[in-house]
Amino acid sequence: MAKPLADHFSESLREQGVIPVIVLDQVADAVPLAEALSMGELSVLEITLRSSVGLECIETVAKYDRWMVGAGTVLNRDDARRAIDSGAQFIVSPGLDEGTVAYCQDRNIPIVPGVCTPSEAQRAINMGLRLVKFFPAEAFGGVATLKALKGPFPNLKFVPTGGIALENMDSYLELPNVLAVGGSWMVARPLLESKNFAQIGSLAHFARERVKSARHEGLGSLG
Repeated sequence: MAKPLADHFSESLREQGVIPVIVLDQVADAVPLAEALSMGELSVLEITLRSSVGLECIETVAKYDRWMVGAGTVLNRDDARRAIDSGAQFIVSPGLDEGTVAYCQDRNIPIVPGVCTPSEAQRAINMGLRLVKFFPAEAFGGVATLKALKGPFPNLKFVPTGGIALENMDSYLELPNVLAVGGSWMVARPLLESKNFAQIGSLAHFARERVKSARHEGLGSLG
């Protein structure tokens, strides 16, 4: 029997350890970018709706079985509907919106909404969520805040995003309540504008090596 999509998503994200947060301005770049990220063993990709071609890029990448593509910067149920219709296999939101969460849950689509306070974390748990985005991570206390949230919310896992880079991702990944980190440094706009996919592939590879180092190869033990 196939695993539920939510379980498959969580396991894939935990194993990968880092998820690229992608803003694309050209649909033609979507597949070359995904291929470059695959060079660094990154196959779970978040393509945001921050550009006019975000949905089309999701649809383009979703045609291939080798990638699990989700939609980021989803602000409401209509965004979620359009993203899912375009092939998004998971949804990421900057904040916690009950209507959007319920819409995804009703369709068995994993959703990772953003939280940054204990009250939001508690609301997420009461909505049946066990995985949330901690955003903006660095601006809201970073590692120290996540350590403090571990006590009252021992079963809640986080994907810290916002201010995460190659230089500081280790300190997050070492936390037991962090499933993965999100970041855009390996898919920065200047790299995309210059179509420097070789450099993107190298940065993805470095990120994966940092994940393995931070977790001492014990990727499966953090769930």
